[in-house]
Amino acid sequence: MCAKKKKKMIYDHDEWLLPYKDVIDRRHEMIMDLKARMSVDGSLSKGMNNHIYYGLHRDAQGNWVFREWAPNATKIYLIGDFNNWKRSEAYALKPIGGGNWEITLPAMFLDHGTLYKLFIEWPGGGAERLPAYVTRTVQDVQTKQFCAQVWDPIKPYEWRNPKPGKRPHPLIYECHIGMATEEERVGTFEEFRLNVLPKVADLGYDTIQIMALQEHPYYGSFGYQVSNFFALSSRFGTPEEFKALVDDAHGLGIAVVMDIVHSHSVDNEAEGLGLFDGKETLYFYDGWQGHHPAWGSRCFDYGKDETKHFLLSNCKYWMEEYNMDGFRFDGVTSMLYWDHGLEKDFVGYENYFNQGVDPNAITYLALANILIHELDKNAFTIAEDVSGMAGLAAPIEVGGVGFDFRMSMGVADNWIKWIKEISDDHWSMGEMWWQLTNKRDDEKTISYAECHDQAMVGDKTIAFRLMDKEMYFSMNKESQSDIVDRGMALHKMIRLVTMATCGNGYLTFMGNEFGHPEWIDFPREGNDWSYKHARRQWSLAEPDYLRYRYLRNFDKAMVALAHQEAILDERPELFVQDEEKKILIFKRKSCIFALNFNPTSSFTDYGFAVPAGKYEVVLNTDENEFDGFSRLKTGEVHCSVSSKSENGNGKYDETLFLYLPSRCAMVLREIED
Repeated sequence: MCAKKKKKMIYDHDEWLLPYKDVIDRRHEMIMDLKARMSVDGSLSKGMNNHIYYGLHRDAQGNWVFREWAPNATKIYLIGDFNNWKRSEAYALKPIGGGNWEITLPAMFLDHGTLYKLFIEWPGGGAERLPAYVTRTVQDVQTKQFCAQVWDPIKPYEWRNPKPGKRPHPLIYECHIGMATEEERVGTFEEFRLNVLPKVADLGYDTIQIMALQEHPYYGSFGYQVSNFFALSSRFGTPEEFKALVDDAHGLGIAVVMDIVHSHSVDNEAEGLGLFDGKETLYFYDGWQGHHPAWGSRCFDYGKDETKHFLLSNCKYWMEEYNMDGFRFDGVTSMLYWDHGLEKDFVGYENYFNQGVDPNAITYLALANILIHELDKNAFTIAEDVSGMAGLAAPIEVGGVGFDFRMSMGVADNWIKWIKEISDDHWSMGEMWWQLTNKRDDEKTISYAECHDQAMVGDKTIAFRLMDKEMYFSMNKESQSDIVDRGMALHKMIRLVTMATCGNGYLTFMGNEFGHPEWIDFPREGNDWSYKHARRQWSLAEPDYLRYRYLRNFDKAMVALAHQEAILDERPELFVQDEEKKILIFKRKSCIFALNFNPTSSFTDYGFAVPAGKYEVVLNTDENEFDGFSRLKTGEVHCSVSSKSENGNGKYDETLFLYLPSRCAMVLREIED
C-alpha cells in the first residue's frame, strides 16, 4: 500500500518562509486542535448555534424564551412597553448555570413590534442593556436611544431565487445603503433594490459588497463602530426589505458580500457590549489589550471560547438568515497584531511570525473561514489587511488562514501618491508595473484604484484629485479645459490598468465609476449634520452633455471586457515598460493592453515583440462614447510581422506596430485567421 502523499505547505513554495516553519506548523496544529474541540460530529458549523440558543425565540409550543449570558450579573429583568419599563419579578430571568439566565413567557405577553431592554444588576451597580444577541434594534427619533424590538412577522420571507454560485474572479461594486439616494437623507433597502441594483447589473458587476449592515449607533462611523452584531441596521429598513434586496440581486446573478466587523466593538455601554454585566472582560481582552487606542473601541478576546462562539455564530446567522454569499472581514490587520499594526512598517517576514502577533486572532479567523466554507462551498471571504501577512489567503490545509482573497490595499495608496506627489510625465512605468503586480503567487487578491477609504472627508476621489474645482465648471461636453481633458483620460487609464493587472478580482466604490465629484462626509457636528456629501448623484451620469456619462460608459465596457475575455483567469505578462516614452504594454489571457501615459507625445508605428498572430482592437479609451478624440478605431485589425523588435521581453520573434496616441490606452484581442 502506498503511503499518503503529504500536502505541500506554504513554506514549501516560498523559501523565505522556511525559517518560520515551526511557527507555521504550530499555528496549523492549534487551528486543527481547536476545530476538533469545537466541532460536533466533525462539523464546526453544527457546534455554532449560540444565535439559536441565546436571545429571544419561540419554543415548540409558541411561548417566548429569552436567554442571556452574563456571569457577573446578580439579577436580570426584562423591561419594556409591556411592564412600563419597570423591574418586576414576573419578568425576572432565572440563573440556569454557567453564567446563563433564562425566562419563558406566554405568547400573548410579547407582540410583534414590542420594544424591550434588559436591566442587569451586578455587585455594586446595574444599568439598562440591549441583549448581546439581539437581532432587531430601533432608535427613538427624539431621545436617540436604541431599544430592542420584537420582530415576529406573521408570514416569514419566502426566498425566490437561488444563489448565483462561485465567484473565482469577483468584479465587486462596493456600496453603502444610506448613501444610495440623491436626496440629503438616509437611503433605504427598498430604494437600493429598485434604483441601484439595476444600475449595478447594467454595469456588469457580478458582486455587491455592502457596508454598514450591522447596527451602529453613530451613522458617521460608516458602519465600523458596531454595537449589535446580530442586528440589521434598522435605519435602512426592515429585515424583509433587506431579504428582498438580496433575493433580487441573486435573481440578477449578483452575489452579495457583507462587510462584517469582528475586529472590534463600539465602546458604548447603553447600546453595545461595554460593561455588559458590569465587567470589562466579558467578551474583551483585559487591560490595554482590550482597548484600541486609535479607534476608541473595545478589542475582542479571541482566546475566550465564549467570544469565539459569539463571533462564529454571528457568521452563521448572517449566512442562514440573509443568504449572504460571503464576507469581507474589516480591520484584519488590527486583529492580527497586538499593536494593531499602528505606525508599523511591515518590511520583513519576521513581523508575521514573532511575539507581536496574536495567535488567538489567527485561530479565530481560520475557524471563521472553515465555518463559512462548511456552510456554503461557494461562499468566499476577503481579508482587509495592510500588513501583507504571508499565508493569510492560503488554504488552511497548507498552513494558511483560509481567506479566499485579500485586499491589495497598496495599489490605491500608490495611485494617491503618484497623482498627489508626481507629475504624470514623471510616472515610472517600472514602479507602476511592480506595485500593480507585486502579489504572492499562492494567494488571490482583489485590487482597486479607490474604495470608500480614498474618498472620506479630508481626502479626495481620484476624479477630484485630477480635476479639482474644474469639476464644478467644466464637466459640460462643450466646455474647453485642459485640466478636465487630462483628468478624463487618466481616470480611464488608471482604472483599466488596475483592473487588467489585478490578482484575481477588481473592486470599485459606488459612484466612482463615473467620477463622482468631491468627497464623502457623513453628518456630524463639524458640518452642521449635513447629508450633502453622504449621497450619490447618479443623475450626473445621465445627460449626454455631461462628461460623467462617458466615464460610466467606459467602466461598463471595461467590465464587459473582463467577463467576455475572462482575462483574470491568467497572470499578466509584461511586454514593454518604456520609461522614456511612458509606455506600458502587457498581455493577459488573449488580450494585449497598450497604454501610453505620455502627456504630450503620440507614437506612430510603435513596434514591440508579440506572439505571431492577428490582433483586433476591442476597446480603446479614445472612443467618442468615452469622451475621447477618436484617434483610434475599435474593430481595426493589426497583424504581426516577422521581425525582431528591441521593445519587448525578448521571448518573441514577431513584431506588432501600433499607433499610440498620448494619454490613451487600447486593448487588442488575438483572433484566429
